[in-house]
Amino acid sequence: MIEISQFEKLQKNYPTLKSFPAPDGKVKIPAAWLIEQAGWKGKRFGNIGVHEKQALVLVNYGGGTGKELLYLACKIIESVKQKFGVELFPEVNIV
Repeated sequence: MIEISQFEKLQKNYPTLKSFPAPDGKVKIPAAWLIEQAGWKGKRFGNIGVHEKQALVLVNYGGGTGKELLYLACKIIESVKQKFGVELFPEVNIV
């Protein structure tokens, strides 16, 4: 969730930005949209990558490691923050 002021700034640069109202006057932006717009959807790096049809899905194509998937997730989070100023958080438990 982000503040309305931050959303309004983003919407000026990205008019197709989707959003949903959130509690406390904040706005939800779909993480999949952010990831796709940052250029990650369908990218493959050896045995791991981002699904070609669903940007929220990281894929182990066989032989990839958990460490590689975690590194990819961190790179995606970093690039989204740099491009949009929005910090994503993994929804899975990492052990």
